[in-house]
This record gives sequence, structure tokens and C-alpha cells, in this order.
Amino acid sequence: MDIKEIQNLIRFVAKSGASEVKLETDDFKITIRTGDEEPKTQIVTAAPQMVQPAQPAQPVAAPAAPTPSAETPAANNESKPDAAAANQIAINSPMIGTFYRRPSPDKDVFVKVGDVIKPGDVVCIIEAMKLFNEIESEVSGKVVKVLVDDQSPVEYDQPLFIVEPA
Repeated sequence: MDIKEIQNLIRFVAKSGASEVKLETDDFKITIRTGDEEPKTQIVTAAPQMVQPAQPAQPVAAPAAPTPSAETPAANNESKPDAAAANQIAINSPMIGTFYRRPSPDKDVFVKVGDVIKPGDVVCIIEAMKLFNEIESEVSGKVVKVLVDDQSPVEYDQPLFIVEPA
């Protein structure tokens, strides 16, 4: 498929009113998305298509390792004085994603400071790749502090809550 055929396809999709069209052959893959703006086109040839899955894996693996190690000492320095003073423990994020304190915008938060939780209680949701994962407490106790703002990105093993064990 040459550039003129691609341009004609873009014009056809824009006039048709379709919001997205995907065309895939052995040699290439084209996705055309339209919206309020001009049509957007993504063209991936066979060689980049093989490299593309490897690229997300490297940035995810590389930043994930240094970032938690960089944050963990700082988080441990903050929580160690608290842990020494009041025997507190942290509930950490089991994954990278977006942190949500409530099940939906019109609902109350799962837990707030002062709430008593037990193992299995849902404390938050972390969205990763359009999947909403309920995060359950593995400890029982009273929530002392919420360390992350609602709808904020979180890293693997980042402290989310400080809990005073019961």
C-alpha cells in the first residue's frame, strides 16, 4: 500500500463517520481513528511491530526497579520513625497504576483515617491497563495516614496507607 492509497483511505474514513478503522495484512497494520479533530493515523510495519512489544517491557522493567529502590529508602526513612514510635506498618502498592480511593466518583472512600480494617477489606483500587484491581488489606488495625492522593499514579511497592496494627 503506497502513501496515496493511505491518504485516500484516511479521507474515506473521515467522510464515512466511522470513529476507528483497523486494516491488517501480512506486511503492515494501519489504525485510523477519527474524532472532533482531524483523523489520526498509526502505521506500523512488520519490523517495528515485533520491536514494539519489547519496548514497553524495557521501560516498565527499568524504571520500576530504580524508582522503588529510590522511593523505598525515603519511604522507609519516613515510616521507620513512625514505626519505631507507634509500631505502625505500611500497606504498599502491589503494582504500578493509578490509585483510586473510591469505587466510583459518586461513592464514599473505601477507608479514611481512623477506620478500623481487617484482612480482606478493600482499601483502594489500582487501575492498570484499563483493569481496575481491588487492593485488599493483609493486616488488621486502624488507618493512621493516607499517603497518596486520589487519582494519582503509584509505583510498585510504594506505601499507600499507614496502619496501626490491632
